[in-house]
Amino acid sequence: MKPLACPAPARLRRGTRQRGTAIVEFGLIAGVFFTLLIGIAEFSRLLYYWNTAAEVTRLGARMAVVCDAQDAVIKTRMRSMLPVLQNSNISLSYEPAGCDADAATARASCQTVTVSVANVAVSTVIPMVPLRVAMPPFTTSLTRESMQTSTGGAICS
Repeated sequence: MKPLACPAPARLRRGTRQRGTAIVEFGLIAGVFFTLLIGIAEFSRLLYYWNTAAEVTRLGARMAVVCDAQDAVIKTRMRSMLPVLQNSNISLSYEPAGCDADAATARASCQTVTVSVANVAVSTVIPMVPLRVAMPPFTTSLTRESMQTSTGGAICS
């Protein structure tokens, strides 16, 4: 007796209808994956700016405490480390108020220096989603050191 012949095996017919599904599935998953990857990179860049802003305020306060540097020199050094900053974003204040009015007596009369960075926004580099994220304000206060001399070390130059 002769076996019955099938018109085409079932697995061959099923394979022809599934052609191209792998590329469609890859496209769907890749879109989500790359969006997540770019989001992580942008969030990391934002945290880098925030950390740098905190470090810049520490540097500015340290320079004001140790060096005989004017406010303009301190602000220039801070801006060189974080180019997003403008002079209007940086404030330096000395305690007691007005002690820095006379440069000759400022080192002996000023007790505390406070450096603040505020009103700074960072723009994202994502082409389709242009966002500006406002950074929180950062402040550092330090007590004056070496009131009669400057160190002239690496931090002062």
